[in-house]
Amino acid sequence: MATVNMQQGYAAVLCVLAVLGLEATAPGECELTRLLQDKLQYEMRLQYMKHYFPIDYTVQVQYEEVLRPSNITRLRNGTVSETALRYLWFHVSSQAVLRIREVLPEKHPSWKYTQELCQLFDALGEEYSKYRQTDVEAVVADLVKLVHSAGAESRSKAVRPKALLDNCLKVMRMLYGVPCRWEST
Repeated sequence: MATVNMQQGYAAVLCVLAVLGLEATAPGECELTRLLQDKLQYEMRLQYMKHYFPIDYTVQVQYEEVLRPSNITRLRNGTVSETALRYLWFHVSSQAVLRIREVLPEKHPSWKYTQELCQLFDALGEEYSKYRQTDVEAVVADLVKLVHSAGAESRSKAVRPKALLDNCLKVMRMLYGVPCRWEST
């Protein structure tokens, strides 16, 4: 009987979320993004992505690899689903971490930190492996293709490593804060 009530309660929550336009996240997504949030604390981003790099050091990334909260707001206003936005965030953010890691020698003080971020993104990738680009809106599928295309270097820009991770965290909080019931978003 308790299981039936719990299932009815869960169904009611899903209905409320659907009405509000907030699609539910899988429990694994919430746990992994919470771990990412912990790993992306300001002090860690400052130490590993700013203090351990030369002053004004930048990484070359594709224009599409910079995902800011304003981009998410624009896409939301264009009626892109929350699931598709999280899918986009995952691809852009994991690619940004890989870009940072590519420039680091293995003995660099930030290498282990970026390795841990990569492992968390790999685990999160398992959660997203069930999605196909055909399951998300065309605009998101096109952006994900651009992020993973190697020939788009002509549209590159220089970005500080810390700024990439700052954007990663801000967008993650926008997309996961409410559905995962984070205290401070």
